[in-house]
Amino acid sequence: MKMSVVVACWLFYVGAVSADVYQSYDSEGRFIFSDKASSQSLQLNQYSLQQQTVSSVYDGDTVRFENGQRVRLLGINAPEINSRYRSGEVGGPAAKRWLKKKLTGKTVLVEYDRQRRDKYQRQLVHLFLLDGEHVNAAMIETGLVSSLVVPPNLRYADRLIKAEKQAALQQKGIWALKAYQPQSLAQLLKQKKSRGWQRYKVTAKAVKKTKKYNRLIVSDKVDIRIPKANVGLFPKLDSYLGHALEVRGWASRKKGHYSILIRHPSAIIRR
Repeated sequence: MKMSVVVACWLFYVGAVSADVYQSYDSEGRFIFSDKASSQSLQLNQYSLQQQTVSSVYDGDTVRFENGQRVRLLGINAPEINSRYRSGEVGGPAAKRWLKKKLTGKTVLVEYDRQRRDKYQRQLVHLFLLDGEHVNAAMIETGLVSSLVVPPNLRYADRLIKAEKQAALQQKGIWALKAYQPQSLAQLLKQKKSRGWQRYKVTAKAVKKTKKYNRLIVSDKVDIRIPKANVGLFPKLDSYLGHALEVRGWASRKKGHYSILIRHPSAIIRR
Protein backbone atom coordinates (compact mmCIF):
# COMPACT_ATOMS: atom_id res chain seq x y z
CA MET A 1 0.00 0.00 0.00
CA LYS A 2 1.03 3.62 -0.56
CA MET A 3 1.59 5.52 2.66
CA SER A 4 -1.30 7.93 2.04
CA VAL A 5 -3.64 4.99 1.42
CA VAL A 6 -2.50 3.31 4.61
CA VAL A 7 -3.09 6.50 6.61
CA ALA A 8 -6.58 6.78 5.22
CA CYS A 9 -7.25 3.12 6.00
CA TRP A 10 -5.92 3.57 9.51
CA LEU A 11 -8.23 6.48 10.21
CA PHE A 12 -11.13 4.46 8.86
CA TYR A 13 -10.21 1.52 11.14
CA VAL A 14 -10.11 3.71 14.23
CA GLY A 15 -13.35 5.43 13.44
CA ALA A 16 -15.36 2.52 12.10
CA VAL A 17 -14.27 -1.02 12.90
CA SER A 18 -11.88 -3.06 14.97
CA ALA A 19 -8.91 -4.06 12.80
CA ASP A 20 -5.28 -5.02 13.16
CA VAL A 21 -2.53 -2.76 11.85
CA TYR A 22 1.05 -3.92 11.30
CA GLN A 23 4.28 -1.97 11.02
CA SER A 24 7.42 -3.05 9.16
CA TYR A 25 10.42 -1.61 7.27
CA ASP A 26 10.86 -1.13 3.55
CA SER A 27 14.17 -1.64 1.68
CA GLU A 28 15.31 1.89 2.59
CA GLY A 29 14.67 1.47 6.31
CA ARG A 30 11.46 3.51 6.37
CA PHE A 31 8.34 2.30 8.14
CA ILE A 32 5.34 0.88 6.32
CA PHE A 33 1.91 0.58 7.94
CA SER A 34 -0.40 -2.12 6.62
CA ASP A 35 -3.41 -4.25 7.51
CA LYS A 36 -1.47 -7.35 6.40
CA ALA A 37 0.91 -9.20 8.70
CA SER A 38 4.35 -10.39 7.63
CA SER A 39 7.17 -12.28 9.31
CA GLN A 40 8.98 -8.97 9.97
CA SER A 41 6.04 -6.83 11.05
CA LEU A 42 5.04 -5.52 14.47
CA GLN A 43 1.36 -5.47 15.41
CA LEU A 44 0.27 -2.08 16.70
CA ASN A 45 -2.37 -1.35 19.28
CA GLN A 46 -5.48 -0.08 17.49
CA TYR A 47 -5.47 3.14 19.46
CA SER A 48 -1.71 3.76 19.65
CA LEU A 49 -1.42 5.70 16.37
CA GLN A 50 -2.90 9.15 15.76
CA GLN A 51 -2.65 11.86 13.15
CA GLN A 52 -1.65 15.39 14.27
CA THR A 53 -0.25 18.60 12.79
CA VAL A 54 2.84 20.23 14.32
CA SER A 55 2.29 23.92 15.07
CA SER A 56 5.65 24.79 16.65
CA VAL A 57 8.97 23.38 17.83
CA TYR A 58 10.14 24.27 21.32
CA ASP A 59 13.59 22.65 21.16
CA GLY A 60 15.35 19.64 19.66
CA ASP A 61 13.11 17.07 21.34
CA THR A 62 9.88 18.88 22.21
CA VAL A 63 7.10 20.10 19.88
CA ARG A 64 3.54 21.35 20.09
CA PHE A 65 0.55 20.19 18.05
CA GLU A 66 -2.21 22.38 16.69
CA ASN A 67 -4.54 21.00 19.37
CA GLY A 68 -2.26 22.52 22.02
CA GLN A 69 -0.63 19.29 23.17
CA ARG A 70 3.04 19.59 24.07
CA VAL A 71 4.91 16.36 23.31
CA ARG A 72 8.38 15.01 24.00
CA LEU A 73 10.05 12.74 21.44
CA LEU A 74 10.82 9.33 22.92
CA GLY A 75 14.23 7.72 22.92
CA ILE A 76 16.31 10.85 22.30
CA ASN A 77 18.00 13.65 24.22
CA ALA A 78 18.74 16.94 22.48
CA PRO A 79 21.18 19.52 23.85
CA GLU A 80 19.36 22.29 25.71
CA ILE A 81 18.61 25.67 24.18
CA ASN A 82 19.08 28.85 26.20
CA SER A 83 15.98 29.85 28.17
CA ARG A 84 15.02 31.54 31.40
CA TYR A 85 15.00 28.10 33.06
CA ARG A 86 18.42 26.78 31.98
CA SER A 87 21.57 27.63 30.09
CA GLY A 88 21.96 26.53 26.51
CA GLU A 89 24.27 23.69 25.47
CA VAL A 90 26.48 23.30 22.43
CA GLY A 91 24.43 21.81 19.60
CA GLY A 92 21.04 22.84 21.01
CA PRO A 93 20.20 25.49 18.37
CA ALA A 94 21.24 23.16 15.52
CA ALA A 95 18.92 20.38 16.74
CA LYS A 96 16.04 22.82 17.08
CA ARG A 97 16.59 24.25 13.59
CA TRP A 98 16.62 20.78 12.03
CA LEU A 99 13.44 19.71 13.81
CA LYS A 100 11.70 23.01 13.04
CA LYS A 101 12.46 22.68 9.33
CA LYS A 102 11.41 19.03 9.32
CA LEU A 103 8.11 19.31 11.22
CA THR A 104 6.61 22.81 11.40
CA GLY A 105 3.21 22.75 9.72
CA LYS A 106 3.56 19.07 8.81
CA THR A 107 1.04 16.33 9.43
CA VAL A 108 2.60 13.46 11.35
CA LEU A 109 1.63 10.07 12.69
CA VAL A 110 1.95 9.85 16.46
CA GLU A 111 2.73 6.58 18.21
CA TYR A 112 2.83 6.03 21.96
CA ASP A 113 4.75 3.46 23.94
CA ARG A 114 3.85 2.01 27.33
CA GLN A 115 4.29 5.20 29.40
CA ARG A 116 2.40 8.11 27.86
CA ARG A 117 3.47 11.09 30.01
CA ASP A 118 6.60 12.29 31.77
CA LYS A 119 6.82 14.13 35.10
CA TYR A 120 6.22 17.44 33.29
CA GLN A 121 2.95 16.03 31.88
CA ARG A 122 4.29 16.11 28.33
CA GLN A 123 3.06 13.29 26.14
CA LEU A 124 5.84 10.90 25.14
CA VAL A 125 5.73 9.98 21.46
CA HIS A 126 7.37 8.58 18.37
CA LEU A 127 6.68 10.74 15.31
CA PHE A 128 6.51 9.52 11.72
CA LEU A 129 6.19 11.57 8.56
CA LEU A 130 3.58 10.38 6.08
CA ASP A 131 6.32 8.84 3.92
CA GLY A 132 7.26 6.57 6.84
CA GLU A 133 10.34 8.42 8.11
CA HIS A 134 10.83 7.88 11.84
CA VAL A 135 11.75 11.37 13.04
CA ASN A 136 13.18 10.24 16.39
CA ALA A 137 15.57 7.82 14.68
CA ALA A 138 16.46 10.34 11.95
CA MET A 139 17.66 12.85 14.56
CA ILE A 140 19.98 10.24 16.06
CA GLU A 141 21.22 9.19 12.61
CA THR A 142 22.27 12.77 11.83
CA GLY A 143 24.18 13.07 15.13
CA LEU A 144 22.07 15.97 16.35
CA VAL A 145 20.96 14.14 19.50
CA SER A 146 21.97 11.20 21.66
CA SER A 147 19.78 8.23 22.41
CA LEU A 148 17.97 8.16 25.74
CA VAL A 149 16.27 4.84 26.40
CA VAL A 150 14.06 4.99 29.49
CA PRO A 151 12.09 1.87 30.51
CA PRO A 152 9.33 0.90 30.11
CA ASN A 153 9.38 2.66 26.72
CA LEU A 154 11.49 0.16 24.78
CA ARG A 155 9.55 -0.34 21.53
CA TYR A 156 12.24 1.05 19.20
CA ALA A 157 15.20 0.87 21.58
CA ASP A 158 17.28 -1.49 19.45
CA ARG A 159 16.85 0.65 16.33
CA LEU A 160 17.75 3.88 18.15
CA ILE A 161 20.80 2.35 19.83
CA LYS A 162 22.04 1.00 16.48
CA ALA A 163 21.58 4.43 14.88
CA GLU A 164 23.58 6.08 17.66
CA LYS A 165 26.46 3.62 17.33
CA GLN A 166 26.68 4.42 13.63
CA ALA A 167 26.53 8.20 14.15
CA ALA A 168 29.22 8.03 16.84
CA LEU A 169 31.44 5.82 14.67
CA GLN A 170 31.15 8.31 11.80
CA GLN A 171 31.72 11.28 14.16
CA LYS A 172 28.53 13.02 13.06
CA GLY A 173 27.14 16.09 14.82
CA ILE A 174 27.67 16.14 18.58
CA TRP A 175 30.04 13.15 18.43
CA ALA A 176 32.68 15.37 16.80
CA LEU A 177 32.23 18.32 19.16
CA LYS A 178 34.78 19.02 21.89
CA ALA A 179 32.00 19.65 24.41
CA TYR A 180 30.84 16.02 24.15
CA GLN A 181 34.13 14.12 24.21
CA PRO A 182 34.52 11.66 27.12
CA GLN A 183 35.68 13.24 30.36
CA SER A 184 38.00 11.68 32.90
CA LEU A 185 37.10 11.08 36.52
CA ALA A 186 39.37 14.00 37.48
CA GLN A 187 37.40 16.32 35.18
CA LEU A 188 34.13 15.16 36.71
CA LEU A 189 35.35 15.87 40.22
CA LYS A 190 36.27 19.43 39.25
CA GLN A 191 32.65 20.22 38.37
CA LYS A 192 30.90 22.51 40.84
CA LYS A 193 27.47 21.94 39.29
CA SER A 194 25.79 19.71 36.74
CA ARG A 195 26.96 20.29 33.17
CA GLY A 196 24.10 18.49 31.47
CA TRP A 197 24.40 15.28 29.48
CA GLN A 198 28.02 14.15 29.28
CA ARG A 199 30.22 11.14 28.60
CA TYR A 200 32.41 9.98 31.48
CA LYS A 201 35.38 7.60 31.51
CA VAL A 202 35.36 5.56 34.72
CA THR A 203 36.26 2.18 36.17
CA ALA A 204 33.88 0.56 38.65
CA LYS A 205 35.44 -1.15 41.67
CA ALA A 206 32.49 -2.63 43.56
CA VAL A 207 28.74 -3.18 43.61
CA LYS A 208 26.65 -1.84 46.47
CA LYS A 209 22.94 -2.50 46.96
CA THR A 210 20.71 0.05 48.70
CA LYS A 211 16.96 0.25 49.20
CA LYS A 212 16.16 1.89 45.83
CA TYR A 213 19.31 1.37 43.77
CA ASN A 214 22.09 -0.98 42.88
CA ARG A 215 25.24 1.08 42.63
CA LEU A 216 28.49 0.62 40.77
CA ILE A 217 31.07 2.24 43.03
CA VAL A 218 33.71 4.18 41.12
CA SER A 219 35.34 5.91 44.09
CA ASP A 220 34.38 7.25 47.49
CA LYS A 221 33.06 10.33 45.67
CA VAL A 222 31.46 8.84 42.52
CA ASP A 223 28.94 6.10 41.82
CA ILE A 224 26.64 4.93 39.03
CA ARG A 225 23.17 4.26 40.34
CA ILE A 226 20.73 1.90 38.65
CA PRO A 227 17.10 1.75 39.87
CA LYS A 228 16.27 -1.72 41.17
CA ALA A 229 13.26 -1.81 38.86
CA ASN A 230 15.65 -1.64 35.86
CA VAL A 231 18.43 -3.97 37.02
CA GLY A 232 16.92 -6.94 35.16
CA LEU A 233 17.72 -5.23 31.84
CA PHE A 234 21.45 -5.19 32.62
CA PRO A 235 24.06 -7.94 32.53
CA LYS A 236 25.32 -8.99 35.93
CA LEU A 237 26.72 -5.82 37.45
CA ASP A 238 29.87 -7.66 38.52
CA SER A 239 30.71 -7.99 34.82
CA TYR A 240 31.42 -4.24 34.69
CA LEU A 241 33.97 -4.31 37.50
CA GLY A 242 37.57 -3.60 36.61
CA HIS A 243 36.78 -2.59 33.02
CA ALA A 244 37.20 0.81 31.43
CA LEU A 245 33.66 2.16 30.99
CA GLU A 246 32.10 5.08 29.20
CA VAL A 247 28.98 6.21 31.06
CA ARG A 248 26.56 8.58 29.32
CA GLY A 249 24.16 10.71 31.30
CA TRP A 250 23.83 13.41 33.93
CA ALA A 251 26.02 13.60 37.01
CA SER A 252 24.22 15.02 40.03
CA ARG A 253 26.25 16.46 42.92
CA LYS A 254 25.29 16.39 46.57
CA LYS A 255 27.68 17.37 49.36
CA GLY A 256 30.70 16.65 47.22
CA HIS A 257 29.44 13.25 46.06
CA TYR A 258 28.64 12.63 42.37
CA SER A 259 26.09 10.11 41.17
CA ILE A 260 25.17 9.22 37.58
CA LEU A 261 21.66 7.81 37.13
CA ILE A 262 21.46 5.07 34.47
CA ARG A 263 18.21 3.30 33.56
CA HIS A 264 19.26 1.26 30.52
CA PRO A 265 22.47 -0.66 29.67
CA SER A 266 22.88 1.28 26.41
CA ALA A 267 24.23 4.14 28.54
CA ILE A 268 27.20 2.07 29.80
CA ILE A 269 29.76 1.13 27.16
CA ARG A 270 32.66 -1.18 27.91
CA ARG A 271 35.87 0.05 26.27
